Amino acid sequence: MRILVTGASGCVGHYISETLIQNTDHELFLFVRNPAKLQVDIDARPGIHVVTADMMEIEKQADLLKTIEVAVLTAAGWGGQEAFDINYTKTHILFDLLDPQVCQQVIYFSTESVLDRQDQLLPEAGKIGTDYIMSKYQCLDKLTQEKNAPDSAQHIASKVTTVFPTLVFGGDETKPYSFLSAGLTDIAKYAGILQWFSADGSFHFIHGKDIAEVVRHLIAHPEIADKFDRRIVLGNKLVPAADGIKQICAYFGKRSPFQIPLSIAIANFFIKVFKIQMAEWDRFCLNNRHFSHARPVSPATFGLPTYAPTIADIFRTRGLVSGSRSK
Repeated sequence: MRILVTGASGCVGHYISETLIQNTDHELFLFVRNPAKLQVDIDARPGIHVVTADMMEIEKQADLLKTIEVAVLTAAGWGGQEAFDINYTKTHILFDLLDPQVCQQVIYFSTESVLDRQDQLLPEAGKIGTDYIMSKYQCLDKLTQEKNAPDSAQHIASKVTTVFPTLVFGGDETKPYSFLSAGLTDIAKYAGILQWFSADGSFHFIHGKDIAEVVRHLIAHPEIADKFDRRIVLGNKLVPAADGIKQICAYFGKRSPFQIPLSIAIANFFIKVFKIQMAEWDRFCLNNRHFSHARPVSPATFGLPTYAPTIADIFRTRGLVSGSRSK
């Protein structure tokens, strides 16, 4: 099977590429802008191709794209006009360049931020979200319209499974750290202070290696996507924020006898007193701080081993232990 991975040099892209190299014999086409940033063993076996390709010039890969049987699309622009160009315009051009008669499955990476708690499109994401979130919203909105069109069976949209990562952790000496994992050392430093506080809210999280395992499983068993209406939220079970703080502190051996609740009222008080400027999207997230989903998916969903199912595992796999920073 001929599999394309865009954004192969990113954090999640690295884990997906590594997993497909080590655990499948598929022919892989790894799209990267800078091959020097790709730190996977491309000589591990035959059938691994590194393709220097820029999403901004995706049309140059038209001939290759017509031969792809599975496309895993992780590439993204993170801000400014590039976010809209890559995440919306060029992504849909890529969809159109795939041959519906050849391509069996597309696994497209969006973001949890565009969904509400019922896993439907969140209108605020399209109106006040960051450039990244708004562009992802627009892409999914158009894709949804194409799926619902009368001739959808003839369009690649009918074969797209959209995955929505929640809070993503991951990275090591050979892979770039995710934004959140890069900040874990700071949390470790302040665990002694953190132990005295509690917070309202909830969240899901997932490690890049577990994302890669879910992707590998979806490629091997494409029929699974239909059971989730081709919308899959990637995350471990829901963690209340107060419990998350306790788990972090316990990992670093900090156990205070009581916690001071940090309520929304207190947060709004400090925002007003110190005249803190907040973007409209940030304010929305503060007021809607329970980021929960009914059917989060991790390797455990399919009876597979999970690399980092707990918060303690996230710190452990980052190389952080009680009283220390990263290796």
